[in-house]
Amino acid sequence: MGDEFYIKRCLDLAALALGNVSPNPMVGCVIVVDGKIIGEGYHQEYGKSHAEPNAIKAVFGKYGDEAENLLKQATAYVNLEPCAHFGKTPPCADLLVKHQLKKVVIGNRDPFSGVDGKGIEKLRNAGIEVVSGILDDNCRYFNRRFFTRIQKQRPYIILKWAETANGYFATKDGHQKWISGPLAKRLAHQWRSEEDAILIGKQTAIMDNPQLTSREWPGKNPIRLVIDKNLQVPQSNHIFNTAAKTIIFNEVKTDVIENIHYIQMEDMHFYLAQKIAFQLYLMDIQSVIIEGGANILNQFLSTDLWDEARIFTSSASWSDGVSSPNINGNLQETVQIGNDKLSIYLNDIK
Repeated sequence: MGDEFYIKRCLDLAALALGNVSPNPMVGCVIVVDGKIIGEGYHQEYGKSHAEPNAIKAVFGKYGDEAENLLKQATAYVNLEPCAHFGKTPPCADLLVKHQLKKVVIGNRDPFSGVDGKGIEKLRNAGIEVVSGILDDNCRYFNRRFFTRIQKQRPYIILKWAETANGYFATKDGHQKWISGPLAKRLAHQWRSEEDAILIGKQTAIMDNPQLTSREWPGKNPIRLVIDKNLQVPQSNHIFNTAAKTIIFNEVKTDVIENIHYIQMEDMHFYLAQKIAFQLYLMDIQSVIIEGGANILNQFLSTDLWDEARIFTSSASWSDGVSSPNINGNLQETVQIGNDKLSIYLNDIK
């Protein structure tokens, strides 16, 4: 098995923690001796052990007294450079040095300034052979949320909406009318469990009264974000229940009432998308799904503040309605989800 095989295994392991490690990256580690995997692990939850100590722990758990000698013959594979700084946990590079591994193979260098080559330097200074850049593009895309937060000082932004076959997004009278089917809804709830937050505007909150939870998929609920300049959404609406933390961006007050956080912003009619993106960065929110309405989606589209768009197109047509936003991006794939077509676009703007 070559280096790419084991780095792919690292990614498979790391993906098990999707939605649970933010604002950290997802990382997996595989330890190999003579073509045999002797231990593996991944970063399972923010604030807990990283992938490398979990993999080394697995080696000791399986091999006991033999573990130390095996590690000195071993190659560790990890999809992201081992950390070199003290954070919630000790540096992983120091742990690999302590156990005198023979070689470390890395997917990406870590863009975080506290690491960014320092982990590799520690390993090499200790006489450990280091190979990096294996499946670099794959690993970077896999941790695109983390790379976006570190390099662009904003969260990874996912736009999501449903539209009719003839391009309508919502009814003209503002009444809720479902466009996509039950399978699309369940998939959307899975997505919510994978991201940090979900954002809507005042009109969507009032007209649709959404819960913005992941209730149809096992996993955590995202932080609910609502843009409500003058605090007009009724307190009886679902977003004010205790199912998840809710943040209300407004021009009236800053306050915390149980799980409801009010954040006051100035001049919300100017550069709103940019202000929201930066505020979320300051709050360590690494990814956000924007579900509407049309005005909010268009503000992020018009400023090129988006990374990915997920659009469900129904087979049904309406006689009239509010037109869907126009997307100008790179179509990655289309998938049939029940009676709906899912199109996924990426923004090529760097």
